[in-house]
Amino acid sequence: MSTPPTGNTATRRSVVLKRRPRGEPDASDFELQEDAIPSPGPEEVVTRTIWLSIDPYMRGRLREEQTYAVAIQIGEVMTGETVGEVIASNHPGFAVGDIAVGARGWQTHNLSKGDHLVKIERHGAPLSAYLGVLGMPGATAYAGITEICKPKQGETVVVSAASGAVGSVAGQLAKRAGARVVGIAGGAEKCLWVQDSLGFDACVDHRSRDLRAELRAECPDGVDAYFENVGGEVQAAVFEQLNPFARVAMCGMVSQYNEHVFPPGPNLGFVVGKRVLIQGFIVSDRPERLTEWRMLAAPLVADGALVYREDVHDGLNNAPAALGAILTGQNFGKLLVRVGPDPD
Repeated sequence: MSTPPTGNTATRRSVVLKRRPRGEPDASDFELQEDAIPSPGPEEVVTRTIWLSIDPYMRGRLREEQTYAVAIQIGEVMTGETVGEVIASNHPGFAVGDIAVGARGWQTHNLSKGDHLVKIERHGAPLSAYLGVLGMPGATAYAGITEICKPKQGETVVVSAASGAVGSVAGQLAKRAGARVVGIAGGAEKCLWVQDSLGFDACVDHRSRDLRAELRAECPDGVDAYFENVGGEVQAAVFEQLNPFARVAMCGMVSQYNEHVFPPGPNLGFVVGKRVLIQGFIVSDRPERLTEWRMLAAPLVADGALVYREDVHDGLNNAPAALGAILTGQNFGKLLVRVGPDPD
């Protein structure tokens, strides 16, 4: 990614899409640009970005064809949710010094409609948590578990990408519902954390030489609910173990996001005989769930009952590399870019 000459403190830096990536995104697919920090118009707010969220769905925005995520056009600023400090405001709900979540853009400064932002407590939970466990990933896990998986006491729930921002919360919620929870993660270190820190009953390494055999060993009574984040061979292995009337929450398919042509899907003939429910969902369809989740989760985070982990990259210029990392499973926990310092 090309870097412009260093400007003064009155300039804004932005990461824009230079060309559409083929396969895994690379820093050369983006460009760092500078312009003046904008001034707010009526009902608008300018925030100084502190934290930038990096999420797998962003890969869909880099495709020319439309997915559920609106495509970024060549020359446009890459989008992503941020936490920032208000530095200028023409909105009655925000004053200079307030902390807001919701501004979107891979930028050091964001201009937003005030009604699109949510003010958060400056001295409550760590500000970064509002992009992870108290943000969209946490609410996504909550929606998928409570609305689709609906785990019951004694059932077996499998969660793929179990050490990630969504999967780690989904599994903990299933445990709180009384289920036996088996995670799937990449590598011994992640699997150990999933079991020891998150409290899952077991965790299978998807890099195992015989994933199917290990999954069968950990799910001797089959799988009653599956929270899907990965797809591919992981999905195929879990689908073989689904019980009659199992529920599958289709949250993501990160294994194929970098594919130019998506691979053919599995044979779903078993769904009829086993009466399996497979449902896709997007948490933004019901934005009220985010507020509901934050009210429920904040006390759990404060007293340590809900465990989370963050993987932090420093500097806006490293956002493209961070995106590449999350799409290839190199992250460990919620992936964030620290764009600026926390306020005093």
